[in-house]
Amino acid sequence: MRKNSWILASVSALLMISGAGTAGAESLRGALAKSYANNHQLNVARAQLRATDENVPQARAGLRPTVTGVSQATATRSRTTLGDDLQSSRSRTGVITAGIQVNQVLFDGFRTPNNVNAAQAQVRASQKNLENTVQNTLLNTVTVYMNVRRDREIAAFRRQNLNFLNEQVRAAQARFDVGEGTRTDVAQAQAEQALATALLNSALAQVASSESQYLDVIGDPPGQLDAGTLPPKAAVPGSVSRAIEVSQSQHPAILATQYAVDAAGFQVKSAEGARLPTVSLNGQVDNQYSLSDQTPNASNLPGVDVLTQNQVAGTVTAQLSVPIYQGGIVASRVRQAKEVLGQRRIEVDLTRDEVRSAVATAWAQRQAADANVIGYRAQVAAAELALNGVVEERNVGQRTTLDVLNAQSDVITAQILLAGAQRDAVVAAYTLTSAVGQLQPERLALAVDSYEPDEHYQQVQDKWYGLRTPDGR
Repeated sequence: MRKNSWILASVSALLMISGAGTAGAESLRGALAKSYANNHQLNVARAQLRATDENVPQARAGLRPTVTGVSQATATRSRTTLGDDLQSSRSRTGVITAGIQVNQVLFDGFRTPNNVNAAQAQVRASQKNLENTVQNTLLNTVTVYMNVRRDREIAAFRRQNLNFLNEQVRAAQARFDVGEGTRTDVAQAQAEQALATALLNSALAQVASSESQYLDVIGDPPGQLDAGTLPPKAAVPGSVSRAIEVSQSQHPAILATQYAVDAAGFQVKSAEGARLPTVSLNGQVDNQYSLSDQTPNASNLPGVDVLTQNQVAGTVTAQLSVPIYQGGIVASRVRQAKEVLGQRRIEVDLTRDEVRSAVATAWAQRQAADANVIGYRAQVAAAELALNGVVEERNVGQRTTLDVLNAQSDVITAQILLAGAQRDAVVAAYTLTSAVGQLQPERLALAVDSYEPDEHYQQVQDKWYGLRTPDGR
């Protein structure tokens, strides 16, 4: 009866671990919200997108005026000492010029408009890549969260198993001491006890590894973790064919490659624009102050001649530049841009195939994981029932200690398989959601302030001046 009570206590502990989390435990949605706000890789991707936004005002600068202040100072000293019928003399001249130059390109072969369109398409592609990074980060969060729960459950099962085996070793030794058991029974129990100790140590090491990965992805060390929850049903279509259809039209990885095709197309046109004429207008205003004086030989001229002058001049120049031959570099760049465009189009097809395969694989994995949970739950129940029966039969001499140890091993194996299947079922559900392209904070109803990448783009895409970033840096 005492042994049976210990088994019931172990089962109760298992139910407590597998059931709902304790009050104050971290929920999966809470962990997802923390990861969305704190994950370093995600914040790096956001900063990279903000840097990409600056390509648009840089492209617009091609048809904007440039204003340059220029200043020049010149000093000349000369002395005449020898010459036919020339008097010896000394002279000096100083000129100071200050002005402003204004350069305005009027036509550059449509290169600037195409560069602007290409930069805008690159921004859209980067925004979709950021959405894909968000999906990958949230999926990594689910994975590390469920890994910690699974590994902690496995460690708890290993610890329960070791406690059970400690009791079996004590009981086998007691029976041997009174002559009811054999040395073999004691040795078998001790061998299983030593193995259980080693497996527990390995399980604890795996827990430490999973917790470190949790900290890396989410930003906080894991405390008590609640049971994993499945994503909303609305985020996943009801059939695999519908899931594939939705993924092909909405997955951010596919949309990013399509925007990349648009950018490459505009870059081809920009490269072709280098073969067209360029028209520019240049204006300059200069204020020049000059001074010159000459000191002749005193025996010839007794005086000193000093001249000063201040001159303001303005110049306007219109220039037409028609390329005739540039050494083949422009033609090579056009061909290169066309090859890049072909590459981007192939990448669209490649990404579509990858997404389609990911959806089909994730769908099958989720179906298998859900079925495994049902099967392993039945196995755990049957193994626990069998263990209780074997213990009773051993107490009346119909079973050996080895039979009890084998039955306990079956229980632990079934419990570990169930913990893994429960983890796989949750991860597979979110993997399918990510494969479809629906693993977004708003669809998961996370309690976070969504990062809106278009806000920064609108703030900088038409800026003419200013060194500070929109956030004040």
